[in-house]
Parts: sequence; structure tokens; C-alpha cells
Amino acid sequence: MKKILITLLLCLPTLIVSAANENPKYLRGAVPERDGIVTFTQTFSVPGKTQAEIFPVMKAYVQQLVANARQDLRTRLISDQDNTLVANIEEIMTFKKKFLNWDHCFFRYLISAQCTPDNKVTLIITKISYQYQFDNEGNGGENFKAEEWISDAAAINKAGTKLYPRSGKFRRKTIDRVEEIFDGARAAFEAPAAPAAPQSKATVIE
Repeated sequence: MKKILITLLLCLPTLIVSAANENPKYLRGAVPERDGIVTFTQTFSVPGKTQAEIFPVMKAYVQQLVANARQDLRTRLISDQDNTLVANIEEIMTFKKKFLNWDHCFFRYLISAQCTPDNKVTLIITKISYQYQFDNEGNGGENFKAEEWISDAAAINKAGTKLYPRSGKFRRKTIDRVEEIFDGARAAFEAPAAPAAPQSKATVIE
């Protein structure tokens, strides 16, 4: 019995370190860059739908993102030409909300959605930035670009096992929000269940 206890005590530091390690979902490679710019991309196909049918669905989805965002001069649909949508979005990103303690920032990004003749949609989220610790009117505070704040080089320790406490919360929330936006775009093509017609589901390509 004593030997078992000693073994458990010896293993305890290892178990604690393992438990403290970051979820791999947020570690190296989770924030992709293109030419030095943080850029999230996903392409999915919508079987059984033509380009003419896909574009209105994506337009409605992007318009909903705009409508649900923080309404200021930055949030707007920029273009909806040539089966491509482009919008600037500013959202409120909440890290923690308790009584008299609301830790949040303004999360800004550019989203584009291109619908191609081969029944595919390519979503791109880039030009990401944050405004943090501003006053009650939304002025002042700190401004960060994604490249200098949530990139692998800026947010992960040298061992590659943990995120830095301050920038790490921005990285986690950004990854989760981008995933949510991409999932929502695919879900927009999922028809409600009906016995007379099969559902049309989006399929992720990359």
C-alpha cells in the first residue's frame, strides 16, 4: 500500500502539468497566416444546389451577421457583386461576464463569401483586430492586430504547450467564433427534415 502511495505522489506533478496544458485545438497551427496576415479559410460544397441558388442563401447569412453585429460605421455590407459577398463586421466579444465585471472587447474582421459555379462556397475571415479596455463610450483603450496578438509567435509559449494568459483568451475566443461562423454558413443550407424531400447538406472540402 505504501509503495502505491509513493508511486502516486511521484506521478502527481506530471498529472498536474498535463492537466494544465492547453487544449491542442488552440495551439500551434490553429491560427493560419497568408503572406503574414492572419487568414481563416474554409471551402465547402452544397450538392444539388446551383450557384444561383447558393448565392441568395449566403447573402442572407452574411446580412444576418451584419444585422447581429455592433451597429457603427465599421459594420456594413461592402459588396455583393459577381457572386461574392464582402462585409466589415464589428462584434462584442465577451471573455467573462459577472456582476459589475464585464471583460470584453470589440472584435473586428472582414468576411468574404465566394459562390462558384461548381456548387462550392469559399469563406475567408481576415483583417482581424481588437479594441480592449475602452471607456463607457467605446473610446480609447488598447488596439491590437491579430498578427501581433493571437498568432503562433505572439500567443504561444516557447515550449508550444500553453497560451500566454492575456493574449490567450483573445486567441481562444477568436478560434471559437470563426468556427461558429463557418458552421453557421454550412447550416444555412441544411433543409428542415421533410419526408418528401432529402436534406441538402454542405460538405467541407478544406
